[in-house]
Amino acid sequence: MSKALIYDIQDVAKSVPGPKGETTILHRISMGLEKQDSLAIVGASGSGKTTLLHLLGGLDIPSAGRILFHGRDLAEYSWSQLTDFRNAQIGFVFQFHHLLPEFSVLENVAMPGLIHSFNKTSTYQRAREVMDLVGLSGLEGQPVATLSGGERQLAAIARALLMRPEVILADEPTGNLDEENGERVANLLVHLNKEMATTLIVVTHNLALARKMRRQVQLRSGALYEN
Repeated sequence: MSKALIYDIQDVAKSVPGPKGETTILHRISMGLEKQDSLAIVGASGSGKTTLLHLLGGLDIPSAGRILFHGRDLAEYSWSQLTDFRNAQIGFVFQFHHLLPEFSVLENVAMPGLIHSFNKTSTYQRAREVMDLVGLSGLEGQPVATLSGGERQLAAIARALLMRPEVILADEPTGNLDEENGERVANLLVHLNKEMATTLIVVTHNLALARKMRRQVQLRSGALYEN
């Protein structure tokens, strides 16, 4: 029996205004994703990969079509519901880690829970647990500036996991890493997808990372093709 869809993407299009009229970024995309799926979205720069990821994460809204999350259209969420959705159910991992240099590694990892006004003691305990999970135990008090590039990306992944999200959305997570650290991050994402029952969606130019996903799709000029 097929699993229920966590995402049901129905005829989604996205256009933005420009100096010569509207520019269409995505053309009527339809796709379903089951819980604990792993999906790589590949394509040339400007093909709409990051735009699609932002739509799935509730950071933007489609110009047409619907994105259903557990059967509910994200466009129907109120502002506060959308904020809670992004903070609690989606873990974002970006190419640039976006860690806050004035805070320690532990404080950075704990930030989503602190923003959510969770109990400080339990939030820090959870932060330590996810840091251990990604291999950063012992670095809790370190200033972010002292971390290597690979360690910073692992800290960003730990931060994304803090709220135990259903979905991890990763935008070029290995893009700024050397080959060794890129492989380490790629293997960690695959492990988390399998062991934590997360749904993993990765935008990447890294074909080795893409091949580790259960499914691969390609965006070409805003149109979707499944490999």
